[in-house]
Amino acid sequence: MRWTVKPKPDAFKIKSLKEDLKVDEIVATLLLQRGIETYDEAKTFFRPSFDDLHDPFLMMDMDKAVHRIEQAIDNNESILVYGDYDVDGTTSVALMSLYLKTRLDTVATYIPDRYDEGYGISYKGIDFADDNDFTLIIALDCGIKAIDKIAYANEKGIDFIICDHHRPGETIPNAVAVLDPKREDCAYPFKELCGCGVGFKLISALASKQGQSTEDLASYLDLVATAIGADIVPIVGENRVLAFFGLQVINTNPRPGIKAIIAEVKKEQLTITDVVFIIAPRINAAGRMKHGNHAVTLLTETDFNKAASYAVDIDQFNTDRREADQRITEEALLQIEENTEQERFTTVVFDENWHKGVIGIVASRLTETYYRPTVVFTKSGNKLAASARSVKGFDVYNALEACSDFIEQFGGHKYAAGLTLLPDNYDAFKIKFEEVVKSTIDPKLLTPELKVDLEIDLKDIDSKLMRIIRQFAPFGPGNMTPVFITQNIKDTGWGKCVGEDNKHLRFTASQNGSKGIVSIGFGLGDKLDLIKNQKSFDAAYTIDENYWNGTTSLQLKLKDIKA
Repeated sequence: MRWTVKPKPDAFKIKSLKEDLKVDEIVATLLLQRGIETYDEAKTFFRPSFDDLHDPFLMMDMDKAVHRIEQAIDNNESILVYGDYDVDGTTSVALMSLYLKTRLDTVATYIPDRYDEGYGISYKGIDFADDNDFTLIIALDCGIKAIDKIAYANEKGIDFIICDHHRPGETIPNAVAVLDPKREDCAYPFKELCGCGVGFKLISALASKQGQSTEDLASYLDLVATAIGADIVPIVGENRVLAFFGLQVINTNPRPGIKAIIAEVKKEQLTITDVVFIIAPRINAAGRMKHGNHAVTLLTETDFNKAASYAVDIDQFNTDRREADQRITEEALLQIEENTEQERFTTVVFDENWHKGVIGIVASRLTETYYRPTVVFTKSGNKLAASARSVKGFDVYNALEACSDFIEQFGGHKYAAGLTLLPDNYDAFKIKFEEVVKSTIDPKLLTPELKVDLEIDLKDIDSKLMRIIRQFAPFGPGNMTPVFITQNIKDTGWGKCVGEDNKHLRFTASQNGSKGIVSIGFGLGDKLDLIKNQKSFDAAYTIDENYWNGTTSLQLKLKDIKA
């Protein structure tokens, strides 16, 4: 790992913020690194408020979307709520359909089949709407590049409202309204909403016409927080506010479906990390292994006993997903190891039998292992479908755009994308993708970077610091858990490898004779020799709390150690 220590803020600013907030230098530095320079900004950061959310009508086309939906409600039209099969898509569909059903009976949902229809708006979905007399489709977490599909719907007299957050192409679809803060002509102040976040802004706008405030819609925020965590959007600005209040709902009064998932795993007081690793994979597993409809059914169920039954099924989908992902990852690693004749800047693998539902996870695992922009292909009908993942700092979306001559369709973000191509173009794509990445990537990005906030001494760590750091949550991109380094640490003599296959490292850290603090390094078992025999070493870590036998103590959660 490359350890990169963030620049220390201006000394005058540190002194000023220390005095204004009556905090120590460590806390003032951490806040300044997050762009918080004044008392009022700190108050907004530590005390999120619904008042910090922007007026939804600042979003391009919001007035058009609201007018068309109100027209549909007044005329008792049938509305189809359409969304992608991942967490962001299914939570969006649940949120929009639940809200609309409070005002209209003729509302139905549609999730495309991952294997039959693929990502985004499909002709099959539009035909379903036409056959069943739906006159308005509200598409969430997809649609921004569906130019031909929207034209097809228009021919059939079906109106579309698009709520998306992916990057638009050169042309915006000819829909009644296209809500996407990433539109170049959209002046909405916050650009990083997830799809469910855009959906929430739409129901906020609709509710405001009924005299309701955003706070009146707080019960929907368990869905929004789940989407924010799963879609790995920056937890800053509006996302931070929505995630903060969403976590409150999750931990106090979640909807039956989410409550049932939590009951299955028997976890109390969930953080955004728990949402990412406990709730999100289970919701995702439905679309990966069976059908995204199962997730929407769970998330919209109002009876807890029924939801609990659905949650058992969802949990089984997740178990099946884990088994498939583990097997395919092993096969992919073997494929890579058999083709190491030259150093490559990319990882591209293919097997026609790999499960399409887990290739995104496999791509992430390969990226973690080899730290290269990665594309994992499988067969999907008469085409090849793939998931792409990138390394920090490299835009894989742009790289795919440069390979578009060989691609049938693609879409996504800077770090994650999906694509399809014809089998005959696979080899040409693989060569071109390698060329593009090799010629555009900064070679240092091929070594994992560990961003460090600050160097501190072990004596600086106490319960007061931990209490304040806890208030920095919810953590995520743009507001990660603070990482510290401490130099010249020694193990007090009891360091050892622990866990299955001795993968993990555990020791008690001391610095200049200070009182020892227990330290645990997951996956760092191979670094035991660095701490043996009273050797000095440097450690990068986050500060954590350990609960054991009714006692809470501080511990270091190691990220890396170096001689």
